[in-house]
Amino acid sequence: MTSHVRVRWVASGRVQGVGFRRFVERCATRHGVAGWVRNRADGAVEIEVEGPAPVVERLRVEVEKGPPGARVTSLESESVVSPGDLLPNPFSIRRG
Repeated sequence: MTSHVRVRWVASGRVQGVGFRRFVERCATRHGVAGWVRNRADGAVEIEVEGPAPVVERLRVEVEKGPPGARVTSLESESVVSPGDLLPNPFSIRRG
């Protein structure tokens, strides 16, 4: 049985105004993980995702590459203690 993890990533670099949030949403939906993505006032993009550990790792690799036009220079990661409450909700883009 694969354990579920919940992580928060903060992507920095050229990640706003290049379709990055939509890219993350499409990738996350394709992988079947729950969570959300949103722009931050400091120019970074914050992502919180929950799902099977190997799937979340594959998503991380995609997020680090980003869509054409984006350039991720940093992807900070932290574990989130309360796994379970994002599932089974679909992945979404949050505003603000």
